[in-house]
Amino acid sequence: MTTPEVADSGDQNENSREESEKWTKSQIFTLISAASMNFSSMVCYSILGPFFPKEAVKKGVNASTVGMIFGCFSVFNLIFSLIMGKYIVQIGAKFMFVAGMLVSGCCTILFGILNLAPDGPIFISLCFIVRSVDAIGFAASTTASFSILAATFPNNVATVMGSLEIFTGLGLSLGPPIGGYLYQLFGYQIPFVLLGCVVLLMIPLNMCILPRCDGVASTGSFWQLVLIPKVTLICLIIFSISSSISFLDPTISLFLIDKFKLKPGSVGLVFLGHALAYALSSPFLGLLSDKIPRIRKWLMLVGSWLIALSFLLLGPAPFFHIKGQLWLFISMLVVTGFSLSLCGIPLFPEVIICAYERGFEKGLGTLGIVSGIFGAFWCLGSFVGPILGGFLYDKLNFEWAATVQGGIPFVFGTLLGVYYMVEMAHKRSHSGNVLEEERKPLITN
Repeated sequence: MTTPEVADSGDQNENSREESEKWTKSQIFTLISAASMNFSSMVCYSILGPFFPKEAVKKGVNASTVGMIFGCFSVFNLIFSLIMGKYIVQIGAKFMFVAGMLVSGCCTILFGILNLAPDGPIFISLCFIVRSVDAIGFAASTTASFSILAATFPNNVATVMGSLEIFTGLGLSLGPPIGGYLYQLFGYQIPFVLLGCVVLLMIPLNMCILPRCDGVASTGSFWQLVLIPKVTLICLIIFSISSSISFLDPTISLFLIDKFKLKPGSVGLVFLGHALAYALSSPFLGLLSDKIPRIRKWLMLVGSWLIALSFLLLGPAPFFHIKGQLWLFISMLVVTGFSLSLCGIPLFPEVIICAYERGFEKGLGTLGIVSGIFGAFWCLGSFVGPILGGFLYDKLNFEWAATVQGGIPFVFGTLLGVYYMVEMAHKRSHSGNVLEEERKPLITN
C-alpha cells in the first residue's frame, strides 16, 4: 500500500520541480495576489487581540460577550465558506476574490469607529454585525483564492498553498504587535483605519494582475469521509487545537494586563512569540512528516499532549502550587506554538491517505473534500475557543480556564492513541492469521 503512495509522491515532487522552473507571468501574478490577500487579511484579523478586550470592557462588555464577538467571526466564516464554494462558478472566482477584499477592508475601517457608538447593547450589536460581515468577506476571498490557486497550479497545489502559509504566519505574527503599538501611540481608531485602507489599496492591484479563472463546483459528499472512525478522531484533534489557540484571543490580554501590568504594545510582543514558534518549526516538521510518514501518528499524539501540558503551565494550574511568572508564561506560549505545528502539520496528509485507503479517487475532488472538512472543524474550534475562554475567565479565572481548555486536546489525543493501539493490535492479529494459513500444508494425510 505504501509503495504506490511513495511513487506518487515522488512523481508529484518531480512535477513540482518541472513546473516551478517554467512558471508563467500569469502564475507569478496569481501568487502575488494570493500572498497579498493572505498577509493583509491575517493582519486585520489578528490586530484585535492586544487591546480590543480592554476597550470592550470600558464600553460595558463582559469577557463572555467579548469571546462571542471573537467567535462569531468563525461561525460566519464556516457557513459562508461552504456557500461560496458551492456557488463560485455562478459568482466568478475573480469577482469573489476582489469583492471579499473590498468587504473586509471596509469592515476593518468600520470596526475602528465603533468606539463612537453608545455603550452597552448598541456597541455590542454593532460589533457583532461588523465582525460577521467581515467574516463573509474573508470567506469569499479565501475560498476564491484556493480555487484560483488550484486551477493555476494543478500539479502542485499543496506546495503552493503551503508556501503561502508563510504569509499567513507573518500576518498573524505582525498583526498583534502592529495593532498594539498603533493603539498605544494613536488610540483605538488608527490601527483599524490604517490597515483597512491598506487592504483597499491592494484591490486595484489585484484587479489588474489577477487572471480570470472559472472554478468548478464540487459534487463530493463530506459525510462519507468524516464518518470514518479515524477521520472523526483526527477532526476532533483539529477542533481541539483550533479551540486552544483561539481561546487565547479574548483572555490573554486581560490576564497579562491584570496580572503583570503590561502595556498593549508589550502584549502584542507576547503574541509574537507564539506565532513565530509555529512559523519557524512548521517547515522542518513538514519535511520530517513527508520524509518519514510512519511517524505522523506520533507527531499528532505528542503534539496534543504537549499543548495540554503547556496550557496547564500557562497560569499555571492552581493544583501545581507554582507562582505565575512572565517568563514561564512566554515560554509556554512558545511551546504551544511548536506543539500546534507538531500536531497540526501531519493532520491534512493523514486524512488524505485515509481517504485514498477507503476508495476515494485520487485528485482535486478528494482534496477539496478534505480541505472542506479541515476548514469546517478548524472554524468550529475557532468559534468555541473564545466563547469557552471568555465564559471560564468570567466564572473562574485564567488559571482554571486554561487548565480546562488544556484538557480538551489531552482527551482527544488520548482517544486517537487508543485507536492507533487497537489498529496495531488488529493488524498484528490479521498478519498472524495469514502466517497460520501459509504454514498449513497444501495436502493433508
